[in-house]
Amino acid sequence: MELDAELSALATQEDLPADLVRRLLQHPGARRSVALLRRDLTDELIAEIIDLGSIRTLAANSSLPSRIRARFAEHPEPAVRCAVAASVRDEPLGLLARLAADPDPSVRSFLAMNEHLRAELLALLAADSEASVRSSAIQRWRDAPDDVRRMLLTDTDPNIRSGSVRAFAPPTDLLPGLLADPATRAAAVAHAVPTPELAADPDSDVREAVAAHPDLPPGLRDLLAGDQDIFVRNAIAARADTPPALRERLVATLESDSPVAEWMLSFSRGTRTCPPAAPAPPNLTRQQAESLLAQAGL
Repeated sequence: MELDAELSALATQEDLPADLVRRLLQHPGARRSVALLRRDLTDELIAEIIDLGSIRTLAANSSLPSRIRARFAEHPEPAVRCAVAASVRDEPLGLLARLAADPDPSVRSFLAMNEHLRAELLALLAADSEASVRSSAIQRWRDAPDDVRRMLLTDTDPNIRSGSVRAFAPPTDLLPGLLADPATRAAAVAHAVPTPELAADPDSDVREAVAAHPDLPPGLRDLLAGDQDIFVRNAIAARADTPPALRERLVATLESDSPVAEWMLSFSRGTRTCPPAAPAPPNLTRQQAESLLAQAGL
């Protein structure tokens, strides 16, 4: 492990003496780890981190005392308020409502991801004038009530409509309109009956959605296996009900000159996975920590 990574790992070690934590603050990477992840920060360490210019990272530490985070919610920098808004509790009472009225839409977007929001505040953010805030509310509020879902599924912004149909099962009466809307057609396919018309759609995203449909009939499956689009054929190859011989033939046609596309194709078929996380480094003794800090000149 490189020295910078070792210092950052040391910065998160539990029960690390405060004097060693203070020395780590002089290293930018380790200071970020201290500010973001330590649960035992004293008022003195918090003040020092602020003086060293890492207040944005510190504001994202959900283990800070409520009185400190409430103070950060009034900070003049929107980035600091964003960091607080994403996870702060309603302490003191009314703090979340104040953040929901923040003049900066990025703060309201981060607030929409906060798991401590009450339904009335989520509804307020779902109806926000800024599309970015409404989009965050969609991602956070997957169990939104019917009236909110309808509002978002019929939003004037095509990206909001598209995100909504991917997040929510649309009411039956809205489905025809969503299928007719170019912005939502592909996403709405998952909630419709796959038809030959949809399988022949000029939009390859629509055909790919049909190819992945759980109720795809064998006839349409075999038709889409010959599609000109590589991602449509890949969706057929990824299906559990695709006969092995057909899958083998399809996989032979799925080579791409793009490493990114190749990874996406193989990931969709479940043949490529992300590497496992590296194991946590062992805790250092004080003597080992002192040696590491000396090596870094701290």
